[in-house]
Amino acid sequence: MSKSIVVGATLAVLGLGGLAFGAWQVQQPRGPEYAEILAVQLVTRTVERPREVCEDVERVVSEEVPVEVPVQVPVEAPAPSGPAASRDPHRIVGGAAGAVVGGLLGNQIGGGSGKKLATVAGAIGGALAGREVQERVEARQHAQAQPQVQYETRYETRYETRERVVTEEQCRTVMEEHEETQGYDVTYRLDGEEQSRRLDTAPQAERLPVIDGEVQWQAEPEVREGESTEV
Repeated sequence: MSKSIVVGATLAVLGLGGLAFGAWQVQQPRGPEYAEILAVQLVTRTVERPREVCEDVERVVSEEVPVEVPVQVPVEAPAPSGPAASRDPHRIVGGAAGAVVGGLLGNQIGGGSGKKLATVAGAIGGALAGREVQERVEARQHAQAQPQVQYETRYETRYETRERVVTEEQCRTVMEEHEETQGYDVTYRLDGEEQSRRLDTAPQAERLPVIDGEVQWQAEPEVREGESTEV
């Protein structure tokens, strides 16, 4: 066997061995891949929400209040009139005086029985005249008499303006600002390339496993041997 044939056979064997080893490596399962978390940024926005605010407020109100007020009212007493107004309704005094005067005058007229008749006639006429004179005098006095003024207390309803303080509840709507979480912007490195993604919750570990090309964002932190998860 020539030397060239031996060298060629050796190279062929080595080549086939390398191909077989490479195929074996391809068929072996690859270890888990990881995504390295570089930064986590909280994303928020400012929103306004209405809120009702109530408070007690004092204010002064005016109101009309009825008040009973005593009032002195003059009352005129009517002057007496008619026969009852006189102390001598039958005019006895006037009649008697007239009769005396008339009798005296009649007694001076005539003589004998005629003198008696003249005296009687004078008395009767004097009595009538005396009564008439008394009536006229009393009527004139009654006309000149002033009525008596009296006062009585009466109550009138009047309205007065009074002020009082009342407490009322007043409410108003105010707008309050609140910070609302939008999510978390996560920057990570995968296969040497930086990428970013917005998540609803922040990742729980600095390195997250990748399965079938997908980062397992909800994976729990790895617990290494000798470490404890208790705080």
